[in-house]
Amino acid sequence: MAVNCLVGPDEGATAETIGGKAAALGRLSRAGFPIPAWFALTPDGFWASLPDDAARAFRDAADWSQARAALDAIAIPAALATQIQERLKSLAAARVAVRSSAIDEDSRGHSFAGQLESYLGVAPEEVAARIADVWRSAVTERVLAYRKEHGLPLTPHPPGVLVQAMIEADAAGVGFSADPVGGARSVRIVSAVRGLGTALVSGEAEADTWRVSREGVILDCAIAVKTLEHRMDPAAGHSVTARIVSGAAASAPALRSEDVIAVARLAERAERHFGVPQDIEWAVREGKAYLLQSRPITTLGGLADPDGERVIWDNSNIVESYGGITTPLTFSFARRAYEEVYREFCRLMGVPRGRVERNRRTFRAMLGLIRGRVYYNLTNWYRVLALLPGFQANRRFMEQMMGVKEPLPESVAAELAGAGRLQRLGDAMLLMRTLGGLVLNHITLERRIRAFYRRLESALAEPPESLAAMRLDELVIHYRDLERRLLAWWDAPLVNDFFAMIFYGALRKLAQRWCGDAGGTLQNDLLCGEGGMISAEPAQRVRNLAGLAARDPALVALLAAAAPDVVRARLDAYPEFRTELDAYIAKFGDRCLEELKLESASLRDDPTTLLRAIASFAQRAEQGRSDDGGPSIERRLRADAESRVATALTKNPAKRAIFRWVLRHARDRVRDRENLRFERTRLFGRCRAIFVEIGKRLYALGRLDDPRDVFYLETEEALGFVEATATATDLASMARIRKTEFARYPAMDAPAERFETTGAVHQGNAFRASRPATEAPAGDHLVGTGACPGAVRGRARVIHDPRTARIEQGEILVARYTDPGWIMLFPACAGLLVERGSMLSHSAIVAREMAIPAIVGLAGVTSWVETGDLVDMDGASGIVRIVERQAAKAQSAAV
Repeated sequence: MAVNCLVGPDEGATAETIGGKAAALGRLSRAGFPIPAWFALTPDGFWASLPDDAARAFRDAADWSQARAALDAIAIPAALATQIQERLKSLAAARVAVRSSAIDEDSRGHSFAGQLESYLGVAPEEVAARIADVWRSAVTERVLAYRKEHGLPLTPHPPGVLVQAMIEADAAGVGFSADPVGGARSVRIVSAVRGLGTALVSGEAEADTWRVSREGVILDCAIAVKTLEHRMDPAAGHSVTARIVSGAAASAPALRSEDVIAVARLAERAERHFGVPQDIEWAVREGKAYLLQSRPITTLGGLADPDGERVIWDNSNIVESYGGITTPLTFSFARRAYEEVYREFCRLMGVPRGRVERNRRTFRAMLGLIRGRVYYNLTNWYRVLALLPGFQANRRFMEQMMGVKEPLPESVAAELAGAGRLQRLGDAMLLMRTLGGLVLNHITLERRIRAFYRRLESALAEPPESLAAMRLDELVIHYRDLERRLLAWWDAPLVNDFFAMIFYGALRKLAQRWCGDAGGTLQNDLLCGEGGMISAEPAQRVRNLAGLAARDPALVALLAAAAPDVVRARLDAYPEFRTELDAYIAKFGDRCLEELKLESASLRDDPTTLLRAIASFAQRAEQGRSDDGGPSIERRLRADAESRVATALTKNPAKRAIFRWVLRHARDRVRDRENLRFERTRLFGRCRAIFVEIGKRLYALGRLDDPRDVFYLETEEALGFVEATATATDLASMARIRKTEFARYPAMDAPAERFETTGAVHQGNAFRASRPATEAPAGDHLVGTGACPGAVRGRARVIHDPRTARIEQGEILVARYTDPGWIMLFPACAGLLVERGSMLSHSAIVAREMAIPAIVGLAGVTSWVETGDLVDMDGASGIVRIVERQAAKAQSAAV
C-alpha cells in the first residue's frame, strides 16, 4: 500500500486522492505558477501507518473521542519513511512545511482555515513525526465543531498531507483577488508582515494592507507599526522564532510597491486559472513572489459588489396592479409589454430610432421580479424619461404620478440630466425633433385615442371559434395576433399617460403658485365630478343589482351563501336580475381583484365576490348614498374650487386663460387615463383566457402536471413549445422547479417597498430599505396626501383581503393598497385611508369621481389603526386622527 502513497506536482492527483490544498497546488504548478517544490501523501499513507486493530477501531468508532484514541497507535512504516526521505532530497530544502490537505479542505464552500495543524521549518528527520501529528489533528473537537457548523459529514476522514520546501521569506502574508469584506470584485487586497506569514496568522503582528485596482494601481494603503516578526532560526530549539522590530524598521512598509503589485497580480492570475476569486498565501524572497497556497474566497457568496451598477427599486404604484407574489407567466408577459410599449412611446415622441436602440437594455429592464414580487426599476424609468425634453421637471411629475415617496438622489439626477443635455446640445436638430414629437402627439392625441379604440374593438372581437374549441397552435396564433395588433402598439394609453403626468403636475404647480394653495389639494377639487369615468360604473351597477335583489329575501339569501353554479341554476326565476347580472359580467367580467395577474380568477371564472357584494348591499336597510347625493357633493367641491381660482386670477386674464387651458387638458387626460386602463384590463383578460386554454392543452398532452402549472412557465416557453423557438421542452420539470422556489417566497422576508442594489441583483443584496426604517406610527394622528376632500368621522374597518371582507355603511375603509377589484366596497364606505398610492393611483381617482373623502400615502396606517377605532379624517389636509381606540372602549366597558 505504501508504494502509491506519495504524489508529486506532475502526477495529476485529484482532490479526492490528495485533498483540496495539494490538488490546487498541483494544478498551479503544472500551469507554471511560482510554487515552492512539494510532494503530498495520500490518505493511503495514513492507513498504511495504522495497525489493523487500530484501523478497525478507527472505522468503528462510535464518537470522535474513540477515533482519536485509535490514532495513538500511528507509526509510519520503515518503507514509507524511506520513500519520504527520498522525496525530501528532491525538494533540495533545508527546512520544509508540513500541512494538512483534507479531502474537503479549501473547497469553494469550506476552507477549513486554521482547523488542522501545520508545521513550519521542519527538519528532514522530523518530517515523519509531523506527518503523524497532522493526521491526529484531523480528529479533534475543533474540527468536529467546524463540520457540524457547516453541515458536513461527521465521519472522521484522514487528510492528505502536503510537504513543501520552506521559503525564508523577507515578507509574507495573504492576498485576495476580490475584497472579501466589502465584496468589490475589481479590488485586490494584499496584507503583509515582515518575515514569515505565521506572525499574521497567529495574530501576533499587525499587517500592512494595500488595495489594488484591477488595472494594477495601488488605491490606498494602511501601514501598521510592526514590532514583531517571525524568522527561521535553526539555532534555537525550534525553527521559527519571534523577533522584536524597533525604530524606523517597525514603521516601514513590509513590501515595496512593485512587490505589492506582483502579489496582486498573482492573486488575479490564480482567480483566472480557477475561475473563482482566490484567497492566496504568498511569500517574497529577494524580490520574487512565491505562491504557497490558493483557495476560493468563501465569503463572497453573501456579498453584493459595491462597485457594480446601482439600481433603485420601488413598488409604490405598481403594487396596485401586481400585489404580493406574481407568477413567472404574468411577470414575463408584463415585462415584455412594458418593453415594447415604452420603446414605441419614445419613437412616437420623436426620440431618434438609433437612440432608442442604444437604450435597448434600459427598455428591457423597466420591471424586476424580486422574491416573486414585481418592482419598478426606477433607475431605468428615469433613464427613459431623460430621453425626452424637460427631464428635471418631468421627473418630479413622474414621481407624483407613481407615488414615489423619495425623490431621485440628486447625484443620479445630475448624471442622467447631464448625459441627456450633452447629447441634445450636440445636435440641436434632434432636440427640435423631440419637441416637435411632443407637440404633434398632443395635437393628435384625441384622434389617436379614437383610432386605438377602433383597433382594440377589432382585435378583441369574439373569434370565429371559441377559445375552448381551438387547437393548441390556433391559441398561439390568436395570441400572436393580439401581440402584433395591441401589445406592441399601445400608443394612445402611453401618450395619454405622459400628458396626464405633465398636465396634472403643471396644474398642481399653478394652483400653488398662482392661487396660493399651500396645502396642495386644490387641483384635486378641480378634478372632481368630471363624469364619463368607467371606473365608477361598477359600483353604481352593484347598487342597482342590490336594489333588484332586495325585492326578494330568498334571492338575497341565495346570493349571500350559495355557490355560483347553484345561483346560476336558480336565476331563471329572476329574469330582470339575471339580465342585469349577465350584462355586468359581460362588460366587467375581467375587472377583478389583482386583475392584471394572469393567474387571477376573473368574475367570468368565479363571480363569488360579486354575488356576495350584491347580497351585502341588499341586506342593508340603507343602500348607501342616494342617487343624487354623490354628484351633488362632487359638483359642490368642483364649484368651490373653481370659485377660488376665479377669485385668485380675476385681475390677470392671461394667467386665467393659461390656467383654464391646463385644467381642461388635465381633466381630459386623467379621465382618459382611467378609462384606457380599463381597456388594458380587457386585453389582459383575453390573454388570461388564452393561456388558461393553453395550460389545459399542455396538460392533456402530458406536458404539465396540472393545467394551472402554465402560470409557472414564461410566455415564450409556453408559446415556443408550439413554435419550436423554446430551448427546452420539458415543461413539467421547469414548472415544478419554479413552483418549489415560489412556494418559499411567502415565508421569506418581503423586500422593502424601496431599496437599492449593486451589481448582480440576486447576489448578496439584502433588499432592505435604502434608508433606515422609520419607527411605526405612534400618537393620535397621521399625515398623508389628501386625494379627495371631505371631513368625516367614522369607525375604521381595516381590510387586507377584500374577497371575504364586509364593510358596514358609514365605516372608513383602511387598506394597504387597492386595485379595481375593491370598487364593490367603495359605495358603503364614508372615507378611504390607503397606505400606498399616489394622486393618480386608481384609489385616488375613483374616490374623487365618487366624492369619497380619501387620503393616500399614509405610511403604516394599517398597523397604526385597528378595526373599530373611531377616527376623524380630512381628505383636504391629509390628516387622520384617532378619536377613540376600540381596545380602550372595550376595556372601559368591561370595568
